[in-house]
Amino acid sequence: MSKETVEYHWERHHRGHVDSLNAIIQGTEFAEMELENMVLTSYNEGNPLPFFVHASQVWNHDFFWETMKPDGGGNPSDVLKYLIERDFGSLDELAKEIQNAALTQFGSGWVWLAYKAHRLGVGNDINPRPSEKDKRLVVVKTPNAVSPLVWDYYPLLAIDVWEHAYYMDYENRRGDYVSVFLDKLISWDVVSDRLKNAMFRASEREEMEKREMLLDKMKEETPRVKAVDLRPTPKAPPKMKRRRY
Repeated sequence: MSKETVEYHWERHHRGHVDSLNAIIQGTEFAEMELENMVLTSYNEGNPLPFFVHASQVWNHDFFWETMKPDGGGNPSDVLKYLIERDFGSLDELAKEIQNAALTQFGSGWVWLAYKAHRLGVGNDINPRPSEKDKRLVVVKTPNAVSPLVWDYYPLLAIDVWEHAYYMDYENRRGDYVSVFLDKLISWDVVSDRLKNAMFRASEREEMEKREMLLDKMKEETPRVKAVDLRPTPKAPPKMKRRRY
């Protein structure tokens, strides 16, 4: 990725979304909100608020830049390597699926590697892969500014396939751009750290859901159980002997 592409991408696109978002939310309740929460809130269950496109594109671009490093590429390790081989067969097969998603994304959008850990029935949108098991890696593509956050997935890797991300270097050869990204730019260490964080967050949420389900069950069963006072029965005070004088 050339210096010209990076500068153009930031100055004309990423920075534009930052400035537009700040102008819209200034003085509102959203001004103090964390960016990820702002994206989810402004998506508004598929009826986006006016500033959703800016909030989401700022988040997407931040995530995209952080996915890269000089002299990137190579091979993943540890849990990430295991899950790639389990869910795709090999790193080469993962690369093919990412390429296919990029080339079949009509118009502008993004390609993602994400960790899918939730049950079906999320509040934000229809699950794009309802037949797949939870707790696995998936490759998904999203149009325009949308990200897997709105499906309740944990994004791990993002590739911008808007034309401005690659046209200056590759013209309309989107596939070449994706190949170079995977071979020379991606930081598997960053992706691995994101996966570990996603798995931790998913585990925490699962435990919280279990506790909430247990509490709900206890509330349902409470009326059927005779109330029992479990407090210890107070002892009567000892009788005082009257003294005779």
